[in-house]
Amino acid sequence: MTMVDAGFGPHLMLDLGDCDVSRLNDLPYIFNLLNTLPDEIGMTKITQPYVFPYEGLVPDDEGITGTVIIAESHISVHTFPRKKYCFVDLFSCKTFDVERARERLIEAFGSRRPEVHLVQRGSEFPRGMLVEPADVCADRLEPMR
Repeated sequence: MTMVDAGFGPHLMLDLGDCDVSRLNDLPYIFNLLNTLPDEIGMTKITQPYVFPYEGLVPDDEGITGTVIIAESHISVHTFPRKKYCFVDLFSCKTFDVERARERLIEAFGSRRPEVHLVQRGSEFPRGMLVEPADVCADRLEPMR
C-alpha cells in the first residue's frame, strides 16, 4: 500500500492507453465509477458526478468527460474512444491508498498500457497556520469617504 502524506496532498494522474473502447463510450458506466469510487478509496463525495458526452470540431476528440467533487478535491475522467485512451486525475488534500486507486482505475478502463504519474502538491502549504480574517481582507478594505 502506497500512502503519500507530505505537503498538501497527492495528485494521481493516469494516462491510460489501449483501453476497452466499450467502457470509454459508456456514459452510465463512467457515471457509476465516479459515483462509487470516492467511497471505495475513503473520500467524501459532496456532489453527484457530472458526466456528459463531448463532440468537438475534431472527431478524434469525441468522448466522455466527467467529474465528481469530493470534500478532499476532485476526480476527473476524459475519454477518447477513437484512440482507445483515457485521462484520469485524482487530487486530494489528504493521504489515500494510491496503489488501490491506481489499480481500480486501470482495471475500470481495461487499460493495457497505463502511465502513472504521482505528484505531491503544496509542499509549501501552511498547514496548521491560521490567518486572522482582518489580514486576509486588509488589502481590500479601505475606509469609506
